[in-house]
Amino acid sequence: MERGYQHHFSELHQDAMYNKEIREKKAITMIKVLGEFFSKEKLSELTVLDVGSSTGIIDHYLSLHFKHVDGIDIDEQAIEYADKTLTSERLTFKVGDAMNITFPDNSFDIVICAQIYEHVPDAQKMIKEIYRVLKPQGVCYFAAGNRFNIQEPHYNLPFLSVIPKPFAHLYLRLMKRGNFYYEQHLSYWGLKKLVESFQMIDFTSKMLHNPENYKIEYMLKPNSLKHKIAKFIVNNTYWFCPGYIWLLQKP
Repeated sequence: MERGYQHHFSELHQDAMYNKEIREKKAITMIKVLGEFFSKEKLSELTVLDVGSSTGIIDHYLSLHFKHVDGIDIDEQAIEYADKTLTSERLTFKVGDAMNITFPDNSFDIVICAQIYEHVPDAQKMIKEIYRVLKPQGVCYFAAGNRFNIQEPHYNLPFLSVIPKPFAHLYLRLMKRGNFYYEQHLSYWGLKKLVESFQMIDFTSKMLHNPENYKIEYMLKPNSLKHKIAKFIVNNTYWFCPGYIWLLQKP
C-alpha cells in the first residue's frame, strides 16, 4: 500500500474527532498561546486558517475570538458535518488539500497546524504552502508529535512510531488495530529541519512548567508525578518530549 491521502480520518477516529469537550479544550489552549504572543485584545483583528480542520469543533470555538476562521480538510465527511452543524458569519469550511492550499499568498495572520504533519503525504510541501499563505510576521501554531514517543497516540501501542515501517505494519496486524501504519512521525531533529524556514518560538517548556496557565491540567495535573517527569524531560532531554507546541513566525 502506497502512502496517499487519509480521506476518512474522522470516520476511523470518531471518539477523538467528534468529542466536543476535548476539542474545545484544545481550542482554549490555542487561544491562550496565541493571546500571549499577540495580546488577547488583538486576536479579534486576526484571520485564521486551520489546515486539517476535520469536524470543525476547534474552529467554531476559535471563531468566537478571531476576526474570521477558515477550515480546510480533505475529509469530505468531516467538512460536511462542520458546514451543516457549526454555522457562523466568522467561520467558513471547505474541502481542501494542505499541500495545495487555494488561498493567495500572504492571506492569513495565523495558520493552525495541529497534529497534522504526520498525516499528509508530503509534510515538506505542506509547510511550504503554510509559509506561502501566511502574512509576513504571521505565525503558524504548530503542534507536533515526536517519533520517539513511548506510546504512539493514534493506536495506543508502545513504540509503534519508533520501529521500522515494515515491522510497524506487522505490529498493527498482530494487535488487530489495522493493516497499514500510515502516520509518518519525525524526531525532534527532523521537525526542526522541517520548519527551518521559520523563526521558532517554543511554548512547550512554558506549558509543561505551568499547565494551569495554558489550561492543560486535564492532560497534566499540576504537581503530579507525571508533571514532575514532564518537567524533568523538557529540562534535560528536550529531544525526548512526546510532543511540541511551537509558534512558527514567517520572517
